[in-house]
Amino acid sequence: MAVPLTPLRQQSAQANVPYLPNAHSHNDYVQAEPLALAMRLGFASVEADIFLQEGELRVGHDRKDLRPGRTLTSLYLAPLAAAIRGGKNPPYTTRQPLQLLVDIKADGAMVYERLKTELEPYKDILTEFRTSGVRRGPVTVVLSGDRPTAILAKEERRLAFIDGRLSDLEPNPTDAQLVPLISDSWYGKFKWTGVGPLPEGDRLRLQLVMRRAQQQRQKVRFWGLPDTPNVWRTLRREGVDFIGTDKPLELAEFLNKPD
Repeated sequence: MAVPLTPLRQQSAQANVPYLPNAHSHNDYVQAEPLALAMRLGFASVEADIFLQEGELRVGHDRKDLRPGRTLTSLYLAPLAAAIRGGKNPPYTTRQPLQLLVDIKADGAMVYERLKTELEPYKDILTEFRTSGVRRGPVTVVLSGDRPTAILAKEERRLAFIDGRLSDLEPNPTDAQLVPLISDSWYGKFKWTGVGPLPEGDRLRLQLVMRRAQQQRQKVRFWGLPDTPNVWRTLRREGVDFIGTDKPLELAEFLNKPD
């Protein structure tokens, strides 16, 4: 029997910046201002791809993109801690809980061992799992890509969670205390290509996915769809929890308008 989750620790909102609970900054690190732009726009989720190279968890989509010092800690963990803990001249302030989706591009088990060391100094701002329950922090780290699921499932205490797939829904349910997010490629599961209205068959299938995820207390995200207003509008109308984009300014403008 799953232990009930404790309430989220909410952050005070900036009066002039709405919180966008559906907004996910895909490949956030390629933006001119990684993390900072998404935070100023009120995004609820950001994504960083990582590799373990020369003892650092470096951020980039491919190994050729990696640079010394451009790490998960320098781009994300340290700035978030500065913003949440306060102090002199933080780069921005937090408003609501943030999901930090960490896409492990290779060597999942090895990367996770290093990641645990990186996360520990920030445990006061991170959501933490213990066998007694989940303590919610302002930032929740969710691991995607080469996910060390079996390792995390055995741990009695951890500061990270797993990004699941559609196969983790009924009839093969997973515990939201391990898998709070269900992500998958749109293609291969649905026929709609993002043009025109969503066909009825796809709508019914999507509604089934959303219903099963809600029953398991999990959120849903898709990748691989065109990054267009028609797609954003359709996903929002169908209740998909996270809408991913490589165009955060445009998505924020869209989500701030009534449907």
